[in-house]
Amino acid sequence: MIDLQDVSVSFDGQRVLDKVHFSLKNGEFVYLVGPTGAGKSSLLRLLYMDLKPDSGTVTVAGFDSSKARTREIPFLRRRIGVVFQDFKLLEDRDVFENVAFALYVTNARRSEIKKRVLLALADVGLSHKRLQMPHELSGGEQQRVVIARAIVNAPPLLLADEPTGNLDPAASNEIMELLMKINMRGTAILMATHNYELVRKFPARIVQLKEGKLVEVELKRER
Repeated sequence: MIDLQDVSVSFDGQRVLDKVHFSLKNGEFVYLVGPTGAGKSSLLRLLYMDLKPDSGTVTVAGFDSSKARTREIPFLRRRIGVVFQDFKLLEDRDVFENVAFALYVTNARRSEIKKRVLLALADVGLSHKRLQMPHELSGGEQQRVVIARAIVNAPPLLLADEPTGNLDPAASNEIMELLMKINMRGTAILMATHNYELVRKFPARIVQLKEGKLVEVELKRER
């Protein structure tokens, strides 16, 4: 699903990723951890090709960064769901329209859009709030809308960038339970986080980004 080979990225002369190798298989759940500013968001941007590597190759869902043309990138992004920390919801549209927005660009039929949006909202437990505006929802509910929007295309891969960063512990647990449920159905998930308490509570494979290098780590269990 994801394969990074010898990938390097620099900003303003500073190396953020240094000859990184990484792979994620179909249906796998992986945490991407590391301190703030380590480059986690940059790595995720590489995966939905908002950023190109200075060297090396990034392959995601069959798309190769060294070969993909600009006009092909939207097709890659239809195969990837992205969940952001700060929601990025359209404040002038209700919940239904926020989720449907991801389908309008695919030229899906209106009847198909309605069916898929309602299924996605049911998945995240928000069918009853489909006509509400984002500002009428709690932080946890807004993040559920973001997840519904990310999965409405039934992507094989979900990228989550600090999805619980703006949420309280109870809402964070609910979001993690939802992500685990989505993963159990076969969707591969790469989740960037610095919340080690959640990582301990919902264990999965962990890779750490530190000083430009990506390494496998094991989180010590509390005794």
